[in-house]
Amino acid sequence: MTTSLDISELHWMLDIVQSIDVGVVVLDRDYRVQAWNSFMENHSGMSASRVSQQSLLDLFPEIDRPWFIHKVETAIMLGIRTFTIWEQRPYLVRFKSYQPITGLADEMYQNVTILPLSTVSAASDHVCLIIYDVTNVATNKRQLETANVQLQELALHDGLSGLLNRRHWENCLEREFARHTRHNSPASLVLFDIDHFKKLNDSHGHRAGDEVIRQVARVTRQLARESDYAGRYGGEEFVVLLPDTSLEGASQFAERLRCSIEQLYIDYEGLILTCTVSMGVASIQENMPGYGMLIEAADRALYRSKAKGRNRTTLSETGELAL
Repeated sequence: MTTSLDISELHWMLDIVQSIDVGVVVLDRDYRVQAWNSFMENHSGMSASRVSQQSLLDLFPEIDRPWFIHKVETAIMLGIRTFTIWEQRPYLVRFKSYQPITGLADEMYQNVTILPLSTVSAASDHVCLIIYDVTNVATNKRQLETANVQLQELALHDGLSGLLNRRHWENCLEREFARHTRHNSPASLVLFDIDHFKKLNDSHGHRAGDEVIRQVARVTRQLARESDYAGRYGGEEFVVLLPDTSLEGASQFAERLRCSIEQLYIDYEGLILTCTVSMGVASIQENMPGYGMLIEAADRALYRSKAKGRNRTTLSETGELAL
C-alpha cells in the first residue's frame, strides 16, 4: 500500500512526528535526504539542514549498500512496505545507546520500516524510513536467553565443583551403555573419592573441604577429553565416563589423574592443603544387563583400593591388582 501525497505536503506532517520517539527519514530516488526529524537529529548529532540533499549512504558508511538498495528498490517496485528487524541486523544506522542504568548495549538496536511514497501521479519517487529504537526489547531478550543458558547449566552441573551433576552424567552413562549394546563400542568408568576427606573437614573446616573439591574437579576437567563425561557422584566422590575407551586406556587415564591430584598444593587462606584419591576402574562387559552394573563394578574396585591402603588405582577385572 502506498501513500499519495506531494513531497511538499510532508513538511506539516513532519511537524506532527517531531515529538514521536521514532526516526523519520525521507529519501529521494538517489537516496538523498529530503526530510529528517528531531529523533534523527538528536541521535545522529546532525541537523536537518546539514544532512539535507546529502546521500544517506554517504552519511552512514556502515550501511550495507547492496542489501539496503535491494530492500528499498523491492519496496518501491512492489509498492509495499518492507521491514528489517534487529534479530536479523542489529541496526540500520549506528547510533549510541543511552541506557544510563543498565548500560547493557553500546549501540541502539533498531527495527526499520521502509515505506514507498507516491505522488498524485502514482509515481513512487520517494521512500520513507521509520526507525524504531528497540534496544530495551533486544537487551531484555538477550538477558532472558543468557538466563536460560545459565539455568540450563545449573540443571546439568554441580554448583560446587562445576562438574556434571549425578542425574545428568547417569543419563549420559545410560545413553553410552545403549550405544555399546547397539554397536559393541567400548566404554569405561573411573570412580574415585578423596582419601580421609572427613578428617580434612574436621581439621580445617567445611570451607577448606569445599576448596579441595573445587581443585580436584578443576584437575579432572583439565585431564578429561572433550568427549568424556566428568561428574560429581556425591560428597567427595567423583566419576569420569570414558567413551570408546578400553579398561587399559581407562587405567592409564586414572593413574595420570591420581598422580596429578597427589601433586596438588592447594592454597587456602594461607594454609597449604594436599590430598590423595583412591580409584576404581571398570569397563562395560557383555554380561552386564544394565549400566548400573558398570557403576557397581567400579565401586567394588574403588573399595579394594581403600582396603589396600588408599591412594591407588584398582581395576575391576583384575581383582585386587593395584597400579
